Amino acid sequence: MIRFFAFALIALPIVEIAIFIKVGQTIGLFPTLALIIGAALLGGVLIRQQGLSVLTQLRNNVSAGRMPGKTIADTMMIGLAALLLVLPGFLSDFVALALLIPPVRSWIYRSLASRVTLVDTTAASYRRQDAPRGRIDGAIDLDEDDYRPR
Repeated sequence: MIRFFAFALIALPIVEIAIFIKVGQTIGLFPTLALIIGAALLGGVLIRQQGLSVLTQLRNNVSAGRMPGKTIADTMMIGLAALLLVLPGFLSDFVALALLIPPVRSWIYRSLASRVTLVDTTAASYRRQDAPRGRIDGAIDLDEDDYRPR
């Protein structure tokens, strides 16, 4: 996994520069720069809109007592989209704008959720069957006179 991350860290700027050069050769310098700036502005508007929507859903889930798993995943994907929009380049902008589309986020969530098993630890209670209720035999009860601090 670490090797894949290191490879991606090296390959991403190279791919971004290659796409930037190819698009610049095809449509020119100023339209290319306008596309990069336009994608960043559009992404900022979409992040604000989607982020506020997700925060409202999170508040509603918590108020209703439901597990906000999908809402938290949406929030994380929107945060990743914001990070990718900060990076200049067409590939990162494309992935970021795709992450801002709710059906894409739902598809990613469903594909990841099918691989995860949730365990509710609040429903389980552990108690010895032979433990008596009330006073425990063998307990030592100390009075004020019997106790000395060290």
